[in-house]
Amino acid sequence: MRIWPVGDGAFSVEFGDRIDPAANAKVMALCAAVLDGGHIPGLVEVVPSFRSLLVVVDPLLYAMVEGRVRALAQDLPEVTRTEGRLWEIPTVYDGPDLDAVAAATGMGRDAVIVLHSGQTYGVAMLGFMPGFAYMTGVAEALRLPRRVEPRVRVPAGSVAMADEMTAIYPWDSPGGWHLLGRTSVELFNLDNTPPAMLAPGDRVCFVPVTS
Repeated sequence: MRIWPVGDGAFSVEFGDRIDPAANAKVMALCAAVLDGGHIPGLVEVVPSFRSLLVVVDPLLYAMVEGRVRALAQDLPEVTRTEGRLWEIPTVYDGPDLDAVAAATGMGRDAVIVLHSGQTYGVAMLGFMPGFAYMTGVAEALRLPRRVEPRVRVPAGSVAMADEMTAIYPWDSPGGWHLLGRTSVELFNLDNTPPAMLAPGDRVCFVPVTS
């Protein structure tokens, strides 16, 4: 565990040097400990990522907050990944990259669909755009690097994957992941509380549907 300053109003608590479920489990455990451990004067916000927790603080109380968070991090018990809410996402598997993924992985379209929809994915973090959840757990046999040529526009609702991660694009945007299908589920709405449907620690299953 390492703590790095991020300007005079934040610091980052890092676990390990690579993306792995154990590091993410520690991040989520520390995030819960900070939020559930009572009010910490000077604490503004915590933002979890794959292997680190960004802690935003009042600069005048920086040292005090860092000390409290450091103590919590050092006292973390052995943790496994927290099982948050389970979401079932209806997905039409008709993406423009489905055939290319099948060819690159040496399996048929149906096998790709069965393998992708047969996993339970863990939401590791939100980023890139509002509501975009990075989900880990793609089966080894399906893992492919990002597309050589990213698309200028990926339609909202696209279900995609790259390397060990899968995701759903909540907005029309550029993107370089392989598009396997689409869903009509709304992932971000400012009128909802919270606006983003998915949160770090949640679990996601993709359920094949025809329309």
